[in-house]
Amino acid sequence: MWWIYAILSAFFASLTAIFAKVGVANINSNLATGIRTIVVLIMLWCIILARGDAKGMSSLSKQNIIFLVISGMATGLSWLFYFKALQLGNVSQVAPIDKLSVALTIILAIIFLGETLTLKTAIGAALIIAGTLVMIVK
Repeated sequence: MWWIYAILSAFFASLTAIFAKVGVANINSNLATGIRTIVVLIMLWCIILARGDAKGMSSLSKQNIIFLVISGMATGLSWLFYFKALQLGNVSQVAPIDKLSVALTIILAIIFLGETLTLKTAIGAALIIAGTLVMIVK
């Protein structure tokens, strides 16, 4: 079942790139990111409140909070740079470079989380890197 959510995530991420490219035209990319972030914030809290998921806030540990804040900061920086890249470049070039995050995540998961690098995962990461290079090299 997890893979259905992953496919939906990829689909909506691709729509994000297309809509964002049009949305950042002729405005400051930081302003565009801020507007997008407000929309995401409102949408998510509406879902959380409608589903009753806010009751889980009482069980958050200090570690949960610290790492979620750090993750949020990384997300914010990613979005700022992504929107600036979309404003300056072609979606067909920016999106593949952005997806290098998959290969980088695999490497960081091995280093920081102690995940095992399988041959299949290594080949997949190498193909992602190779595909990105094919897409961006002139």
